Amino acid sequence: MTTVDPTPAALPAALAEPMVPVRRGWIALLFAANLGVWMAFFTPIQVLLPQQIGQLAPTNKETMLAVVTGAGALAAVIANPLAGALSDRTCLRLGRWTFGRRHVWTLGGALLGALALVLLAQARTVLGVTVGWVAAQVCFNAMLASLTAAVPDRVPVAQRGAVSGWVGIPQTLGLVLGVVLVTVVVTGNAAGYLAVAAAVVLLALPFALRTRDDPLPRAHRPALRGPLAGMWVSPRRHPDFGWAWITRFLVQLGNAFGTLYLLYFLTDQVRVADPEGGLLVLILLYTVGLMATTVVAGRLSDRSGRRKVFVITAGVVMAVAALLLAAAPTWPMAVAAALVLGAGYGVYLSVDAALITQVLPRATDRAKDLGVINIANSAPQVLGPAVAAPIVVHLGGYPTLYATTAAVTLLGSVLVLKIRSVP
Repeated sequence: MTTVDPTPAALPAALAEPMVPVRRGWIALLFAANLGVWMAFFTPIQVLLPQQIGQLAPTNKETMLAVVTGAGALAAVIANPLAGALSDRTCLRLGRWTFGRRHVWTLGGALLGALALVLLAQARTVLGVTVGWVAAQVCFNAMLASLTAAVPDRVPVAQRGAVSGWVGIPQTLGLVLGVVLVTVVVTGNAAGYLAVAAAVVLLALPFALRTRDDPLPRAHRPALRGPLAGMWVSPRRHPDFGWAWITRFLVQLGNAFGTLYLLYFLTDQVRVADPEGGLLVLILLYTVGLMATTVVAGRLSDRSGRRKVFVITAGVVMAVAALLLAAAPTWPMAVAAALVLGAGYGVYLSVDAALITQVLPRATDRAKDLGVINIANSAPQVLGPAVAAPIVVHLGGYPTLYATTAAVTLLGSVLVLKIRSVP
C-alpha cells in the first residue's frame, strides 16, 4: 500500500492521498494526453520504423528493426524512472509564478519528442534512425512518467479501476488513429512522422494547461540520491511491489513477442495481399475487443474490491489468443485472435494498473516508483527482439513464437497471486 503521513493535515496537497473523485472533464483531458503519447510510441514501432528500415536495409530488415527498437527501449528503461524521480522533486518558480511538479514534464516531453520525430523523418541511415528513435523515446518517456503519476496523485483508490480503464484505451486507440493518420490521411514515411509530431503536441496541451498541478513545497522535497540508489526499490522491504513488477514484466514480454513482427507475420507467413491494410484491420479488431472490456472490468474491480482474479482471467484469455495464432497462422484465425487478445488485454490493462497504484511504497516517490514499474513495460522491448528474432529465423518460426507468447503471458498473470496486500 502507499505509505502516507499518519497526520494527513500535515501533508501538502501534492502528497496527500486523494479523496475527491475526479470528474469526466479531467478524465477526458488525461485521455487525450495519453492518446498523444501512445500515438507517438506505437505508430512508429508498428508502421513507420518497419517501413523506414525496410527501405534502408531490405536484406536484413528483421535484425535491423530489432536493433532500432531495442535501443529505443533501452533508453526508455533509463529515462522513465529518472524523469519520474526528477518530477517527484520538481519545485519550479519563475517570478511570482509557482508551477506544479508534473505538467512541465508533460509539456516539455511532448515538445522535445515532437522535435525528435521531425529529425527522425529526415534520417537516411540505420544509425540515424536509431539515434532519432532513442531521442524520441527519452522525451516521450519523460512525458509518460508525469502522466502515469496523475492517477495516484488525483484519483481515489475506489475510482482507480474505472479511470485506469479509460486511460488504458489510448494505448490501442492511439495506434489505430496513428495508423489511419500515416496511411490514409497523409502519404509518405516522412509526412507520417511529421503528422504524429503535430498530434502529440496538440493532444498534450489541454491537459498541461487546463488541469490543476499542485506545487511541492521545498520542505517536503525528498533528497535525490545517486542514480542507482534512487531507482532501487527493495523487494524485501516491499515484496508486493516486487511481485507487481515481475508480473507486469512477464505479461509485457509476451506482448512484445506477439506484436513486434506482426507486419512481417502478415507479409511472410499469412501472405495477405495488403499487409499494411491487414495490420490496420487487426488493430481495429483488437481495439474493439479492448474497448468492450477495459472500463467495464475496471468498474467491476472497483465495486468488488478485488483485483487479482481479473488479472489471472485476462492472462488466460490472452494466452488462448496467442495459441490460436500458433496453431493456425491464417487470416481468419488472425482475425479471431485479434478480438480475443484485445478483450483479454483490456481487462488486464485497467485492473493491473489500479493494482499497482495500491502497492506503491511512498507518496513522495509516486512518479519514480511508477517509472520503475514502467521499466517492466520497456525492458521487454529490449529483451523481446533479442529472443524473438532467433525464434523466427532459426527455432520454428512464427508458430513457436506465438506458443512462447502464450506461456510467458500465462506465467506472468498467475504470479499475481504472490501479492498479499491487494485482494
